[in-house]
Amino acid sequence: MSGQDERSSRAVARALSILELIAESKNGLSNSDLSRRLKIPKSSASYILRELERRDYLRRDKNGRYRLGLKLMSLVSVASIHVDVREAAKPVMEEFLKRSKLPEVHLAVLDNGRAVYIEKLEDESSFIKMDIWIGHRLPIHTTAIGKALVAFLPEEEILKILRLRGMEKKTKRTITSPQRFLLELEKVRQRGFAVDDEENSEGVRCVASPIFDASGKVIAAFGTSSVTLHIDDVKLPKIADLVRKSAMKISRVLGFNGSFRFMKNPE
Repeated sequence: MSGQDERSSRAVARALSILELIAESKNGLSNSDLSRRLKIPKSSASYILRELERRDYLRRDKNGRYRLGLKLMSLVSVASIHVDVREAAKPVMEEFLKRSKLPEVHLAVLDNGRAVYIEKLEDESSFIKMDIWIGHRLPIHTTAIGKALVAFLPEEEILKILRLRGMEKKTKRTITSPQRFLLELEKVRQRGFAVDDEENSEGVRCVASPIFDASGKVIAAFGTSSVTLHIDDVKLPKIADLVRKSAMKISRVLGFNGSFRFMKNPE
């Protein structure tokens, strides 16, 4: 390991140690407290503390004591949500695979304007393998799972994501107009499911539905994909209904008591 690598590794270790000590403290810790406990120079502790505070991982009170910041708490909250959703979804996903006879089923969340896959189950006997993996990030405008994730967001927030991420044309069927995309999301809200009709990949059709938490907020989406032969116009209604009911089943486990009929796009 080079000298630069060693210094970087030491800085990371010190930053993590600082976070751990502050997390264990009821009243917060000062720069002096931390440098003494970690046996490091105050200047080194000060540099790390300033950077962690700048990024909202820590906050400093009027007495100069550091406590955990909102950014760190939000990361913990998001991680716990992912675990809860995956645990609630697993048996439903297994049941969906058996009933649908499709090659795969997946779960995704919205992260920084992208759909991020957090769980996937495959039918091991299927010779069709879809190009999806845990951690895979895809646009919201080309995917059924992306549409399901953003359909119930305020319109301005949706447009903000489109401005940030753009609307790349992936196939001849890709929606590249913000207004057309908003109309597409209106259909999602009315039907309770979204469809990607070869909009992300030629010859592949996907169906997805939002998952709501107890407060009525969309926290994830449940979806499936296969070749168009497996999800043709005849089979689509039955598959979409099974996707919608599966997503709602997970929502119920998470405490949601509403229905799509009562969900509206917030102003």
